[in-house]
Amino acid sequence: MNSLADSLMGKFFSKRKKSAGPSRPCSARTAASGDELVNESKSVENQDGGMCDIKLQHSDAVVSVAVIEPGLCLSGSKDCQVILYDYSKRQFVEKWDGHTGSITKVIYGATCENVLSASRDKTIKVWRRGHRQCIQTLTGHDLVVTAIHLNSGMESVCSGSRDNSVKLWDLQTGSCLRSNSIPQNLVTDVKFVPDSSLIVQTGEDKEIRIFDQRSLQPVFSFPKKQYIQMCCDVSTDGNSVISCSNGFSGNGCEATLWDLRNRVLHTEYKGHCEAVEACLFLPSSSLTTAPSCPLVATASRDCSVKIWDMMSGGLKHECFVSGSGPLTSLTADQEGSIIVGSFNQGVQVFKMASTGLDKLFHY
Repeated sequence: MNSLADSLMGKFFSKRKKSAGPSRPCSARTAASGDELVNESKSVENQDGGMCDIKLQHSDAVVSVAVIEPGLCLSGSKDCQVILYDYSKRQFVEKWDGHTGSITKVIYGATCENVLSASRDKTIKVWRRGHRQCIQTLTGHDLVVTAIHLNSGMESVCSGSRDNSVKLWDLQTGSCLRSNSIPQNLVTDVKFVPDSSLIVQTGEDKEIRIFDQRSLQPVFSFPKKQYIQMCCDVSTDGNSVISCSNGFSGNGCEATLWDLRNRVLHTEYKGHCEAVEACLFLPSSSLTTAPSCPLVATASRDCSVKIWDMMSGGLKHECFVSGSGPLTSLTADQEGSIIVGSFNQGVQVFKMASTGLDKLFHY
């Protein structure tokens, strides 16, 4: 480990002290501060200007979120449950439980219409809308499964674990096709690169590795960062990768844009004062700027969401969420909504506007 921060903090799946939250409120409607907010009902302004009560859907920290379509979002929590929620109508839709350990990641396969969840119980479970019971369980990892991602054809799943391994699975048969274990490679995230045979993987050894999924062997690695790389995302054109760093008191705490074609660091996004837990290329149709000015989003343990100019690294918008505790995960839809998981206030719903980033409510 490079620093005391890495050895003590590690990944957010381990137990951590709750944050007291930032001193600055959100730029729009701000939730009440406080550390114990589980299962509370909060009065929030609805679209007609009135007030309605939104109850937190999870009883513990939300650590992963994934949009199915505009208005519908999956969330996974340390309470071992996966929930589908309609954030346009502000109502519960469906719930799946069956894991015996905390959820670490949730994803959705649009083509296969499956919901997948990874867990500290060392398994990956496959669910289907309208069915309460798990339809498939993938087993083979020796420790917590920290990362899962579907390829574009929705027939293969890549997973990563703290057991130092990356695995490729056949989703139809549930069989493990290939596996690669690298010493000290405690995996934090994996992503397929669109229209290629490549897989991007981040880990606690501070490396960003690129694998060839045909052999599941590393092709190359980007230069090591100073701190643990918490997660990654890949642009829709497959040309760029973004990763984000652990850190504390402004040391580390950045996101990094990598040029996948030229295999070089392109831009760093600096401004968070605590570990950056999540990073995301925002869908182009959700941008309030021209398509030639793409944006990326980051969420941090400092209770802030920041929107950056992808190419220049300049900060475009930011929002601090009082009382949320550390922010853990990000997703977005094509209509300008940005959804964020948090420790103390469930799932946060934001909206991109020409004037900035506004928080609408949390659930």
